[in-house]
Amino acid sequence: MGYRTLLREHRSVLGIAFLAMFSSSLGQSYFIGLFQAPLSAHLGLSAGQFGTAYAVVTLIAGFCMLRFGPSIDWVNPRRFAIIVLSLLLTGIVLLTLSPWWWLGIVGLGIVRLCGQGMLTHLGNTLAAREFTTLRGRAIGLANLGIPLGEALLPPLVAAALVWTSWSIVWWSLSGILACLWLLLLMMAPWPKAPGSKPTPKTPQGPRPFHDPRFWRLLPLLMALPITMTGLFIYQTQLTASLDSTLTVYALALTGMGLAKLPGALLGGRWVDKLGPVALARVYLLPYVLAMVMAVTVGGHVSVWALMVGGGLAMGAQELIASGLMIKLWGTEHFGRVRSSLSAAMVFSTGIAPAVLGTAISAGVPFHSLLLAMLAFIVMGWLLAQGVLSEANHAPDVT
Repeated sequence: MGYRTLLREHRSVLGIAFLAMFSSSLGQSYFIGLFQAPLSAHLGLSAGQFGTAYAVVTLIAGFCMLRFGPSIDWVNPRRFAIIVLSLLLTGIVLLTLSPWWWLGIVGLGIVRLCGQGMLTHLGNTLAAREFTTLRGRAIGLANLGIPLGEALLPPLVAAALVWTSWSIVWWSLSGILACLWLLLLMMAPWPKAPGSKPTPKTPQGPRPFHDPRFWRLLPLLMALPITMTGLFIYQTQLTASLDSTLTVYALALTGMGLAKLPGALLGGRWVDKLGPVALARVYLLPYVLAMVMAVTVGGHVSVWALMVGGGLAMGAQELIASGLMIKLWGTEHFGRVRSSLSAAMVFSTGIAPAVLGTAISAGVPFHSLLLAMLAFIVMGWLLAQGVLSEANHAPDVT
């Protein structure tokens, strides 16, 4: 069965998962970054204070993911979506209309939790749990919502800000997405809750943070988001180190967004044919080669290589990670396992900029940081090999 048949026969579930991923844009770093200056002015914070507040609420959102993310294993998905969307709207109200800075920061935290956190959790969980032999393709299609948002929203926001205020832009986008969600909530058939809420007398399911396999697999899955976050945040130092320019970097970001599309679509097909373990061993190779080029060659071509190689790997990362989680821990408690991975990602990408910033302030050349990133990727790959071999011999879970 190909993508066309999959879309024709399962368009409702895929539509819900895709819209959840696209709607998560409201809480993604790239989207909030478009409004950093007006948001800081509205809240009465300096750029540094806003960055600190952003890091704090992001870390808190990670802890909240650990607490509330597993509920998708027993809460009806339609009800889960209604709760998350209602909270997201509440967060937008607080962020855009609150007269008190601290309440605006609370709103920012809710937007981060429900946008990047819970909505991506909903989309990926539905796509992974509701499909069996076509799971890779389904996750790949659902994850197209994120690069579509990255491609469409920045130019739309830039154009809209010429004509109207930043808060009206927020509300306009929220209103459009709310209308689409109302149609799905009222008309689309939704999956049922997969299980019942655990009680003190029933098994609680896997506890990934208590499982050594999770910790040995985590560096491989975190290597890409951690290092790419560093390249995004410290783009000025990156381009200076590679003897390139910010203009080239900005153009290469477009290449990254386009590269995510074949990464997701081809990755989904290959995961279904070869399995997530086989792809997990090689999916970082384009990014590793780009990193090697950056530390040896430099120049404009290295900036393009990093962004395109990273985009290809990022397009395939989620479907590989979900496939590995299911191979190792099954689908019954997938929400619990995936929320643990999401929380770990949030923690690491929240801390990584601070670590890199400290190193840069201490005078460490960015070229040396690129070498450290490359070493981290290789170490993560080596550490995961035992777990990947175990997953390769695990029975397929439907």
